[in-house]
This record gives sequence, C-alpha cells and structure tokens, in this order.
Amino acid sequence: MDRSTDGASAESKMGFFTDVTLCIGCKACEVACKQWNQLPSDGFAFSGTSYDNTNRLSSTTWRHVAFVEQMDRENPAASRWMMLSDVCKHCTNAGCLEACPTGAIIRNEFDDVFVQPDVCNGCGYCVPSCPFGVVAVQQKSGVAQKCTLCYDRQKDGFEPACAKSCPTDSISFGPVDELRAKAEARVAALREQGQGEVRLYGVDGEETREVGALNAFFLIPDRPEVFNLPPKPVLPSRFQPAAYTAALLATTGLALLGARVFRRNGARA
Repeated sequence: MDRSTDGASAESKMGFFTDVTLCIGCKACEVACKQWNQLPSDGFAFSGTSYDNTNRLSSTTWRHVAFVEQMDRENPAASRWMMLSDVCKHCTNAGCLEACPTGAIIRNEFDDVFVQPDVCNGCGYCVPSCPFGVVAVQQKSGVAQKCTLCYDRQKDGFEPACAKSCPTDSISFGPVDELRAKAEARVAALREQGQGEVRLYGVDGEETREVGALNAFFLIPDRPEVFNLPPKPVLPSRFQPAAYTAALLATTGLALLGARVFRRNGARA
C-alpha cells in the first residue's frame, strides 16, 4: 500500500517524525535516499565505530542512521543499542537560510528548507551556520547539498523515499501538526509502559527555542547529547552583536593609536 500525503494541502507544513524506539538500524532509509536522489556511495572503508560506515550526514549522505551503544559491564542486561535516523531538521528559524548571501536557500510551498542548486555559488557560509552540522558543499558540483524532503516526490503527492522504505514506521511523514499529535500520544503510551526517560526533541521545547520548532523532530529515549543532538542549538546571528561591538572597539582603538602616532610625528617635525 502506498502511503502518500493523503491530499494534504500545499499550505501545510510537511515534515518528519522519527521514533528512535522503533528504529532497527537496517539503514533502508539511507539506501532509499541515495537511490532516489542519485547520491554516490561513501565507500566501503571500515570506520571502526560500531556497524556504521557513513559516520555522519554529508553532501552525499542526507539520511544517516547513527548507532549508539550503551554498554554496562557490571550489569550486561542493562546494556542497549539505540539507532537514530538523522536528517536535516528543516528548522523554523534556519541558520543556513539566515547566512545564505545569494538567496539560494529558501522555504518552498511545503515550508521545507530547500537549497536551489542553480542559485548556490558554493560560498559555504551555510555550513558553519547550521547548528546541527547538516549542510555540506559537494566537492564535484561545488554547491551546498542536504535533504530536500524529497521535494520532487511531494509535488506528485508521494512521501519521501526514506519514510516509504522504513519497515518499522520509525520515520513518519506528513503535516507537522498531525505528526506532533502522533508523537505526543506515542510518548504518553511509552511512559505508561514504564519508559519514563523518553522525550520529544524539537517540538516547541526549551532545548530548541532559538531555532524554533523543528519540522523534522525526534522521539529519543535519552539526553540529546547521546544522539549527537545539541541540547541548545544557537543561530549565527546570536554572535553578531558581540562581533559588531568587538569590531567597533578595535576600530576605535586603531583610530586613537593612529591619531597618537601622527601627533607625535607632528611634534617632532
């Protein structure tokens, strides 16, 4: 059965809800993403970090399943493996969009953060401006690349390739409001089962206040740092006042120093 957008209007905010408790680490989402978007292989080098050979999101890996191993030597029964299928968060306040000087990064009709490859000049300003380390410049094409939320599939009424391929429905796609309601119900159910540590990351919380609610958010059974998610991501504009102040002070200092030097030279003459 083909799970589509179910007639969601173009004005709806579309996004992902990724449930870590359902992920089995099969990496079908990674493969489907690469296949649909015609992304090259990352090679076959053994990383030495669990069963993960891609290691991180990159310009050629737009979905990445991270393996998190928590081993308890004193109590092996308490050990656990957790897998998180990471992706671009399509932030409400996107740092990459804020930093882009050419207007290459926009919001499309589904409210997804989208990079227009024909407008991007490859400056790379978006790369350090993403607090999640998502955006990267592809070396061969020279343009920034990341998850497009399968914009081409959405326009035809189909869900993204990663969500379509997920065998456990760990990745859900649809209108963000509906996904949030589903996520909150899932958290409540898990807590009733005794999993009191589960939480939502990126849903109007204190953790992501500065970047706003995430259109691709997660249900995680531990602290964000465990899954390489920043506990309080910040935007590049946060540092602008301090940078401007430092520049003003430096300019003022140089001007005073220059005036003093000229005064001394004038006195000697």
